[in-house]
Amino acid sequence: MLTSCRAYSRSTKRASSFCARLIVAFAAILFISGASVITSCKSNKEAEITVSPTNDNSQFVTLTDVVPDAILEIRYYGTYNFVGSRIDGYEEPTALLTRQAADSLKAVSDDVMAQGYRLKIYDAYRPQKGVDHFVRWAQDLEDTKMKPYFYPDLDKSVLFEQEYIYERSGHTRGSTVDLTLFDMQTEKELDMGGTFDWFGPESHPDFCGNPETGEYTGDNSKSPAEPKRSISAEQFEHRMILRRAMLAHGFKPLDTEWWHFTLKDEPFPDTYFTFPVKQLK
Repeated sequence: MLTSCRAYSRSTKRASSFCARLIVAFAAILFISGASVITSCKSNKEAEITVSPTNDNSQFVTLTDVVPDAILEIRYYGTYNFVGSRIDGYEEPTALLTRQAADSLKAVSDDVMAQGYRLKIYDAYRPQKGVDHFVRWAQDLEDTKMKPYFYPDLDKSVLFEQEYIYERSGHTRGSTVDLTLFDMQTEKELDMGGTFDWFGPESHPDFCGNPETGEYTGDNSKSPAEPKRSISAEQFEHRMILRRAMLAHGFKPLDTEWWHFTLKDEPFPDTYFTFPVKQLK
């Protein structure tokens, strides 16, 4: 009986040792698998933020070579903009776009010309160093000299949080344009009820109306000002004239800026260009 108990004890110890080794091996497998998952997730996350910068401008055109009727008022070449100074990378007061975006904008120009308007361009391609300039400016909370003109209702500290400033911009991919309409009869900009680059809900296409149906509602409840700002039915319709023409010729809108449109089938959706804004040779 004693011998049998000793044999049982040795057998039990061997079994326990085997089980322990099995548990350790299984834990190691789980650790390795977990590490692989973590690495995979990290790689996926990194892939999401990876961009391809390039200085190659060979696929770009000077916008007015393709759309000669366009009027240029390149705000970031001058000082009347939300920063209050010329933006890095804007070496000449011109506008550049990918060939595909420029061709589509020519169709828009022909469309609105038939209605008595011309396109007026505020910004087109924007080099990454220009975006970097915006980021540095937004981080300097003391610099508020242009606040009365572009963001009177906002504390500058919320510009990143409320997504008015990004570290990346669709403009840098070369197929986005900021623009308005110029009335050939009055020889003035069409009254859109708000200035380009106004930081606030008053710039949203759905402010005081439904951009999907073109219906004016007068709903100004989102305006943070007191008394609340509003735009008229005529001003809302002016925004819709621009929007309808842009959407009809292959551009998609932004839901926070009535002036901002990107080519739906942009040729470089993952590329951020770095060459400066100046006349192409």
